[in-house]
Amino acid sequence: MISVLQKSKITANDASCVSSHNPGYTCFSECSLGEPRKFDPTFRGPIHNRSCTDALCCVLFIIVIFGYVALGTVAWIHGDPRKVIYPTDSSGQFCGQKGTPNAKKAILFYFNILKCASPAVLINLQCPTTQMCVSNCPDRFATYTDMQLQYRFNKSHWEYYKQFCKPGFNNPKKPVAQVLRDEDCPSMIVPSRPFLQRCFPDFITRNGTLTVANKTAFKDALDTARSVTELRDAANGITGILDAKQLGMKVVEDYANSWYWIVIGLIIALVVSLIFILLLRFTAGFLLWFIIIAVIVLVAYGIWHCYSEFTALRETPGADVTISDIGFQTDVHVYLQLSQTWLVFLVTLGLTEASIVLMLIFLRNRVRVAIALLKEGSKAISYITSALFYPVITFLLLVICISYWAVTAVFLASSGEAVYKVMSAQPNCKYTNLTCSPETFNSTNITKQCPGAQCLFAFYGGESAYHRYIFILQLSNLLVFLWLVNFTIALGQCTIAGAFASYYWAKRKPADIPPCPVFSSFTRAIRYHTGSLAFGSLILAFVQLIRIVLEYLDHKLKGAHNVFARFLLCCLKCCFWCLERFIRFMNRNAYIMIAIYGKNFCTSAREAFYLLMRNVVRVAVLDKVTDFLLFLGKLLVAGSVGVVAFFFFTHKIPIIQEEVPVLNNYWVPLLTVVFGSYLIAHGFFSVYAMCVDTLFLCFCEDLERNDGTPAKPFLMSPGLHRILGGVEQSPKKSRV
Repeated sequence: MISVLQKSKITANDASCVSSHNPGYTCFSECSLGEPRKFDPTFRGPIHNRSCTDALCCVLFIIVIFGYVALGTVAWIHGDPRKVIYPTDSSGQFCGQKGTPNAKKAILFYFNILKCASPAVLINLQCPTTQMCVSNCPDRFATYTDMQLQYRFNKSHWEYYKQFCKPGFNNPKKPVAQVLRDEDCPSMIVPSRPFLQRCFPDFITRNGTLTVANKTAFKDALDTARSVTELRDAANGITGILDAKQLGMKVVEDYANSWYWIVIGLIIALVVSLIFILLLRFTAGFLLWFIIIAVIVLVAYGIWHCYSEFTALRETPGADVTISDIGFQTDVHVYLQLSQTWLVFLVTLGLTEASIVLMLIFLRNRVRVAIALLKEGSKAISYITSALFYPVITFLLLVICISYWAVTAVFLASSGEAVYKVMSAQPNCKYTNLTCSPETFNSTNITKQCPGAQCLFAFYGGESAYHRYIFILQLSNLLVFLWLVNFTIALGQCTIAGAFASYYWAKRKPADIPPCPVFSSFTRAIRYHTGSLAFGSLILAFVQLIRIVLEYLDHKLKGAHNVFARFLLCCLKCCFWCLERFIRFMNRNAYIMIAIYGKNFCTSAREAFYLLMRNVVRVAVLDKVTDFLLFLGKLLVAGSVGVVAFFFFTHKIPIIQEEVPVLNNYWVPLLTVVFGSYLIAHGFFSVYAMCVDTLFLCFCEDLERNDGTPAKPFLMSPGLHRILGGVEQSPKKSRV
């Protein structure tokens, strides 16, 4: 009897599902994914009579902001950026700081660089040798023994060598063994040059041989023959760092010579983006198809050019060398002389071209639907033009967040006190790396048990509660930074969604569109929904923080041989990447529902999810196709401006050849122009993307609220209804 009643109840539910006003819904989706919206003659878009949502999270967000300000204040009080800017000698004094005895001594010198293991140790100031500030680095090979021998005949040798000894030491006749024991002077000096305000051996590679001042060998204070390779091993990787420094200097020089033309290129990108947006208003269909064809033609030209270069270099002697054989080179032209480089470009462009063509072949109907939505978005933007300039506000807020986070991080990192450690060259010294005090060190018995041990400055830290929790404070700084960045983006999305929702639900356009829709939507979001936006942003920030920690662990485990740990970490990274993408998608749609109905975050997210699932076929039809078309638009803007910049910086425009600045590498301003142009285009097209998403959700709501009769007319355009309204599941298939 009970089973019969259950069957009759299910049958009744099935009948109510099938008799719904939209036959495209499946019985399962309608009954388990929430009730469709009902017709409401008073509904006119974003609700004005609303109240504060997620107030608890709003209060927490405000408290955290005040706490963040307090954290920055404490960091600024305890921090000292000079610890980052200036190197520090063994006495804890800054090199090159004005108003100190070291004002004219801006470079740090190492008594015995052979004791240093790597450049990382040197930069961290934890090398077990005396470090002192000097005005110039040594420019010759010399040992203390040689200086003593030459001092008898010419005292100028001591005058030069003395500048690298401890201040106040003026006894060139002191026995060598005692000088080395007390580290009054370096046992030897080698030709060096300053880098990162520190003296490093002046390595030069000549005909594949590493030399210092044209020498491959030298003698130390004990008259023992030493090889230049020992210096290289002590400063492992320094040649690569010096090459990076040289490259950095060239980049700065190129920016200084070409900044004017870079700005002009970015202004051109801005104008092109604006023209593109205006043309979309009147010729959306034609322009979008033009974008698709233009990108295909542009990539095809790149394929042809790469193939031409590849075939030409294949016949050139020496061009068959692989990229791995030549390693890292600061001159990019070296890579362009290799056939393998152009083969890589050719394969990459070929795969890109094939992907675009295949997507157009198999997704042509989706492209047609996406173009219809973009046409509708163009109409909306023509009525709400001010929305195009809202990304400027988002950009300024993001700059403030990034700047505050970076400054606070630097001050936190430099907020420690000077810590001194026992440094001994003897491996069996039990006091090595123990904390010591320079004032009382000589009165202890450490020097007796470990001859030659010294109390040297090691790093900045401390034993107080504040110093012990600096790492936790840095993580908190990062988490709040991610929260604020996500909140800024969420505020922009909610603001733009509210503005375009007011356009969609206006019966008479533009008469029923409220004045200043962007400003009105912005004030509603700030006044009523700060808590909801902060809630969604906090969830995303936690996931992003976990991803950052996983990336850090992955970086640390790169040299590990534990295959299972690497596999597990890879799986976690993949899972959290997918989770972040899903949360971004849900947050975006939740903010649209918040902008329209003014409900809390969880309710809005649930209703947005149910609405999308009730229209899952339409969502599948539009799946990322509009984003793909807008991406092609960004690519076309950045690519077209980049092509013009390429011809300009490579002297291929005859009219203005004389105006082209002299550059070390033309790719520096070229990449800057291309990347900047893409960001500018992204700022404009992001408004389009949010507009399309908002219109799509409003369209789905419109289908549920209205049926197209005179009593319940649709608010969508006839063209949009003709294309999207017909995308429905078959009733027969839906019940199977």
